[in-house]
Amino acid sequence: MKKTMELIEHYFKDHKTWFSENTVKVYRISLKHFFDFVGKPYDEVKKADIRKWLEYLNKKGLSIGTKNLRLISVRLFFRYAFEEGLIDRDPSANIKTARKEKTIPRCLNRRQLIELFEVTKDSVRDRTLVEMLYATGTRISELLEIKISDIKWDGKLAWIRKGKGNKERFVLFTTECGARLREYLKTRTDASPYIFTNRRGGHLSEAWVQAIFRRYSEKLGFKVTPHMLRHSMASHLAEKDMPIAYIQELLGHKNVNTTRIYAQLSSEKRKEQYDSYQ
Repeated sequence: MKKTMELIEHYFKDHKTWFSENTVKVYRISLKHFFDFVGKPYDEVKKADIRKWLEYLNKKGLSIGTKNLRLISVRLFFRYAFEEGLIDRDPSANIKTARKEKTIPRCLNRRQLIELFEVTKDSVRDRTLVEMLYATGTRISELLEIKISDIKWDGKLAWIRKGKGNKERFVLFTTECGARLREYLKTRTDASPYIFTNRRGGHLSEAWVQAIFRRYSEKLGFKVTPHMLRHSMASHLAEKDMPIAYIQELLGHKNVNTTRIYAQLSSEKRKEQYDSYQ
């Protein structure tokens, strides 16, 4: 196995500008696990050996994401060996990663949303933060980057300068949200351009906001995160039969299939309501 270990070291050395330290650590563990399992040097590994290894991982009950990560690390290594002319065939070629099951977004129901509004009412800032996350459906990273000058009061719009993929868009907010935002801004005594500011004049950090939500989750007795408000907003709009294309635009989704999950949630919600009346 000495030549295999030597090649692994050459592999990481050649990719040191491509891989982060964490990637190297994870890939190294995956390769060690693989070669310990097959008990063969890299140039004797067959496609059947990789398939047996994957069967073993399945029996171990690993998540799809973990199994895919391990397979990817092995595939990249064998592609490297093939491209370097060290093996005649790549045994990992055409072995595909497992398809991840679509996860159902976690949303707040109407009662939970009202409870969240109630528990945050003593803090003008926190209540406004919650209202804006829900009304606009923005990601927390997007909301924290919004500046006061990005608010278009007449049209009840907020400009997202750099959304996911560095794409800009406008999001809507309600009259109530606008009123709360004005009330909050009146309490501000600093000159920071950001809506939600820290003591140094910059915007609040995501870590700080996540900590705020953890405290409210403890008070409420159920978990609530900033991203759950984004899911909740989209789900509630779908329940009201807003066209999926409109919801896609508001959320800034590149692919409409990403947004369609909310239509599914809406359909399931209607079924629950129907069953409750039977």
